[in-house]
Amino acid sequence: MRLFVGLGNPGSRYARNRHNIGFMAADAVARAHAASPWRRRFQGETAEALIGGEKVLILKPETYMNESGRAVAEAMRFFKIPLSDVTVFYDELDLPPAKLRVKIGGGNAGHNGLRSITAHCGNEYRRVRLGIGHPGVKELVHSYVLGDFAKAEEPWVEDLCRAIADNAALVAKGDDASFQNKVHLAMEGRGWADVKRPGEQAKKDKE
Repeated sequence: MRLFVGLGNPGSRYARNRHNIGFMAADAVARAHAASPWRRRFQGETAEALIGGEKVLILKPETYMNESGRAVAEAMRFFKIPLSDVTVFYDELDLPPAKLRVKIGGGNAGHNGLRSITAHCGNEYRRVRLGIGHPGVKELVHSYVLGDFAKAEEPWVEDLCRAIADNAALVAKGDDASFQNKVHLAMEGRGWADVKRPGEQAKKDKE
């Protein structure tokens, strides 16, 4: 069994936060692949699906972001899932909005969800980095990631989650390069080749 983990914070207060794009991706994958109804276990919500011929457990930890690793470790232990079969979907400040990159292992770049998973489970898991852009100033990061996506951002967020879901079989099979390329082409085809952060276009127009 493969484990797909979407990172976010539980509850309606956080539902549309930039920090919750991992939850949004997990929801899209579950919908697209006729997953079982969500149920509470492993300190989170889980659904099961057959994706690309592989059994996949989709997990949304409800421990809050900083303790995500507790939920991931519990699910891994129960199903005896090796770290190499774990894929984590999360928000990435260091990627432009609407971009996606896949890597295995590496640093956590200050992301508390990744830091917790690494502490509880190890570091060599697959990371699907979902670009949300950087606010430009370190002091604004906290309010930026815990702020909701702007109305103008919602279309690309939905398209990115849809592209992830449409190509999730490639992730389940470990074909990271093809997955990344297919999502890139899908986003480019939908007109999201160069997405600005909220306010960035207005600032450039003033200049």
